[in-house]
Amino acid sequence: MSQTDPYVLVLYYSNYGTTKTLAYAIAQGIEDAGMSARIRTVPTVAPETTSSKPAIPDEGDLYCTMDDLKDCSGLALGSPTHFGNMAAPMKYFWDNTVTLWLAGNLQNKPASVFTATGSMHGGQETTLLTMMLPLMHHGMVIVGVPYAEPALNRTHRGGTPYGASHVSGASHDQPISTDERDLGIAQGRRLAITAAALAQANWSL
Repeated sequence: MSQTDPYVLVLYYSNYGTTKTLAYAIAQGIEDAGMSARIRTVPTVAPETTSSKPAIPDEGDLYCTMDDLKDCSGLALGSPTHFGNMAAPMKYFWDNTVTLWLAGNLQNKPASVFTATGSMHGGQETTLLTMMLPLMHHGMVIVGVPYAEPALNRTHRGGTPYGASHVSGASHDQPISTDERDLGIAQGRRLAITAAALAQANWSL
């Protein structure tokens, strides 16, 4: 760990703003639990590889660096569903984390996932589950959303035990419900509490 104050990294990619809204709900839960949240995104990717995005975006959240990821105490990872999997920009980011994997920088840190889809059966659960795979390869500890959260039984448009989610509709014009927001906050709170407990235990294998 670096000498900075402990923080949970909320790393997301968002096409229409829904996944970003969930990211901020999760960040609120992290802050409510007494830990700092660091919100970051990733740049888009394009077929043309001869040009690159500037290191700092013109607007919105900063792009995530490898140091942001390496030094975090925990991670919340979010992406919209693209054909039942995470979006290409997020996949590209993780494909370039081999150096952290070789060093074991993320081992034994808690992580959770969240997503949004345009349709009810658009692949929310497959996206959440497949987003867990690179995190497990990095040795992270997966944190879900327990059914002790009442909103998980009430929600009709999103929310799973694998992570917070939302169905935004074909036109992406459906706002996140109170239950979905509450589940995001609860997920962030649980992740932060887990991160603090693991850091205090100084768990190592």
